[in-house]
Amino acid sequence: MSTLVSLSRRTVTGLITTSGQQFCDWSADYRLLAQGRIDPDALFGVLQRGILDDLPADQPLVAAIDDTVSQKKGRKVPGTAWRRDPMSPPFQANLVWGRRFIQLSAVVPSREEQAPGRAIPIDFVHAPTPKRPPRSADEQTWAHYRQMSREHALARQGAQRIAQLRSSMDEKGAWYRQLWMVGDGSYTNGTILRGLPRATTFVGRVRSDAQLHGMPPQRVKGERGRVRRYGTTTLTPDQVRTDESIPWQTTPVFAAGSVHEMRYKSVGPLLWRPAGADRLLRLIVIAPLAYRLTRHSKLLYRNPAFLICTDSKASPAAILKAYVSRWDIEVNIRDEKQLLGLDEAQVRNEVSSKIAPALAVVSYSVALLAASRAFGVNGSPMSLPRPKWRAHAPRPRASTADILNHLRFELWGQAISPPHYSGFASSNSPTPKPQNCYPHFADTLFYAQPRA
Repeated sequence: MSTLVSLSRRTVTGLITTSGQQFCDWSADYRLLAQGRIDPDALFGVLQRGILDDLPADQPLVAAIDDTVSQKKGRKVPGTAWRRDPMSPPFQANLVWGRRFIQLSAVVPSREEQAPGRAIPIDFVHAPTPKRPPRSADEQTWAHYRQMSREHALARQGAQRIAQLRSSMDEKGAWYRQLWMVGDGSYTNGTILRGLPRATTFVGRVRSDAQLHGMPPQRVKGERGRVRRYGTTTLTPDQVRTDESIPWQTTPVFAAGSVHEMRYKSVGPLLWRPAGADRLLRLIVIAPLAYRLTRHSKLLYRNPAFLICTDSKASPAAILKAYVSRWDIEVNIRDEKQLLGLDEAQVRNEVSSKIAPALAVVSYSVALLAASRAFGVNGSPMSLPRPKWRAHAPRPRASTADILNHLRFELWGQAISPPHYSGFASSNSPTPKPQNCYPHFADTLFYAQPRA
């Protein structure tokens, strides 16, 4: 609870102070983390069960997978290393000192047909890389380092989290429900596609020059030689985009606050050697989106997108809708860093450095799930009136900052007894003297936008 409502940094002492325990013995709080008395997987299992209970029986569980880097300064923090900064400009790759995490977020669909869903984190795990030995190390040490590097590769750890999610769904009685995983290009590789568990479909971006094969020809009776597993003809996603013989199609997809008619091409079934000869794929080519920077500027186009789906019989509309919903995991990661202080706890223990960030994500997930059940997936709390400059604007779905402010209002509203919020201040000009200007405590607390 302190992680959600705190206005300070989310360090252990900051959370203790928020809960009003700063004058008590604080050793139990550190032992709670350092001695591993909390199992984050068990907490995420409760969230998974709650999301599965809210889903209709005939709908698959759509989940997105992504990784993020939290910047740290300490050189002795477990799992820290030089990482590529994802915010680097395209012409210069920068490095930051930090830790890497893998996150899975389940998309809770809206009850309305053309409305966005809300992604809720259901898994968060530290994904470190082994420490590189010095150059003077012996060959056995280097062999062990190369073996550990392969085992801790990002794709292999992602495949393990997908398999664990599928196993958790089976244990909770959802063995009949399909699992749709959506990822970006870093997870669209042979390690992920070949290691998919049962009843799992993967949708991800693929390179424009990927060599895709058609189906192999049927073997003629009496023909000698090895059985051909891939077709002799190959094509690339970019060739499909420029092929005029394949017509463009359109389907309505909700994205960026409104419904868009998305143009696409669909080809399948196809084969891709990294995925294996037994994995039939469907290729979706999304046309470049046209836009203008200003009303009178020239027409510009974004880059096209190329998707593959491991279910060759899936409808293109379902594939596009699932992939567009992946964007919400980016929103989750941004809110975790900016609003909830992900990985701000100053802990150096090997166990506590893994549990502390996971607890912050768990608290964030509980708040999102509670808000979706209380106000709806795209609803908004009505306890606090909107500011005057937003009073007549259309009310979008509640942001994370709105949910946290509403939680603060429920917890502390009666304690501080704020005045009602009907009406505004009088039009008389206040005294401009600085000694007579006092900030309003309730407004400052319940309308705070910390680092948003």
